Amino acid sequence: MEKDITIAVVEDDENLRFLVSHRLQSENYKVIQAKDGIEAEKVILEEQPDIVLLDWMLPGKEGDEVIQNVRKAGFDNIIIMMTAKSQDVDKIDAYSLGVTDYITKPFNMDVLVAMIENKVNFFVSKPTQDFYVFGDTEHHPTIHSLIREGKKIELTILENRILLHFLQNSGRDITREELMQVVWGYSSNVNTRTLDMHVVRLRKKIEPNPDKPQYLQTVRGLGYKFVVDTE
Repeated sequence: MEKDITIAVVEDDENLRFLVSHRLQSENYKVIQAKDGIEAEKVILEEQPDIVLLDWMLPGKEGDEVIQNVRKAGFDNIIIMMTAKSQDVDKIDAYSLGVTDYITKPFNMDVLVAMIENKVNFFVSKPTQDFYVFGDTEHHPTIHSLIREGKKIELTILENRILLHFLQNSGRDITREELMQVVWGYSSNVNTRTLDMHVVRLRKKIEPNPDKPQYLQTVRGLGYKFVVDTE
């Protein structure tokens, strides 16, 4: 039975594009294809696929430029970067651009399918409220923003994803491992220090006193808990 999930495969290597597309179609995903950055940008914005598999090195426009342009245009769905670049600095660059996850070439097709299934289960299939409220703050996940006293506070894509998971699971202890799985995904090599750094930055945007957090609280030896009712 065909899954109601559309995946855009953007890859200039015709053989690899065919192999990935064929495998995803055999897993019952709908697949659309693009062979260069210019075509990719058009397809992503017109078709709004649930997931984009995007090669970094593309003719026309490179993958990083495509990401910046589609994110700026409001595309908020999952983008997985496929690339031979494997250095940590490359991964950091990719995440900072707005990539959801990262898979290094050459990759095992089973690993790619597992990564996509992870994204579908955690992100695509999970309904999201229009906005959440805690204290005097509204979180609007679809526009990556907080609204407080009529003022808009921008969140990064990762801050937005972290806060959304906390608000969807308020009052529950959440381990660092769970948070890293949800935020960075299946094959992530992100360490806990990177996660904690993002939490510190998020606290500066949501807490009256970030040094004594009342909402995003640390659970010693485990992870974090988001407490909405602080009365």
